[in-house]
Amino acid sequence: MKKFKMFFNIVEEEKWLNDQLQQGYRCTKISNSGIYTFEKVSKDYVVRLDYQDFLPKEKFIEYKTMYEDFGWSHIKGARFGAIQYWQKEAGDQNEIFSDRQSISHYYKRLMRYSLSLGLTLLVICFYLYNNGIYLTEGLWEMKGKLFWLAFLFETPFVLFRLIPLFLLFTFGLGFFKAYRQYAAFKEN
Repeated sequence: MKKFKMFFNIVEEEKWLNDQLQQGYRCTKISNSGIYTFEKVSKDYVVRLDYQDFLPKEKFIEYKTMYEDFGWSHIKGARFGAIQYWQKEAGDQNEIFSDRQSISHYYKRLMRYSLSLGLTLLVICFYLYNNGIYLTEGLWEMKGKLFWLAFLFETPFVLFRLIPLFLLFTFGLGFFKAYRQYAAFKEN
């Protein structure tokens, strides 16, 4: 079974993947375009996601080996600053973070992930919106039917150009959610 889904929040993606497991479908592959491939299973599995900043080749191999030694299989991820997808049969140890320090570092990495994507989108937004959102010259001076035709023609392009602004808001919200989780964790 294949499903298309886009996520901008790691926690929500992990929850969705575990919901699929509860329905009896184990994720076997995740494409870069958001297509998830599942297979029907009778065993119980659990999925955990982690974000890792850029890791040198040796550190990445060490990172993967450590989790694989505890029974986790690596579904997807790369050493160049990516979300790491881990899956294993459900059992006594269903968490990938075993102590307070590793959980604290996880929340910090989530904040850096959201912040880095948000700042990149902020730069893109400044570039895209430098000359305004509607780019048709003289649009606001046009009158009557000509104005409405030009306005309606360009509006779909404007909506397309607003996608980075929507993503900026989404990653900003992701940063504040991760920060709130980190702060709540630190208080306990």
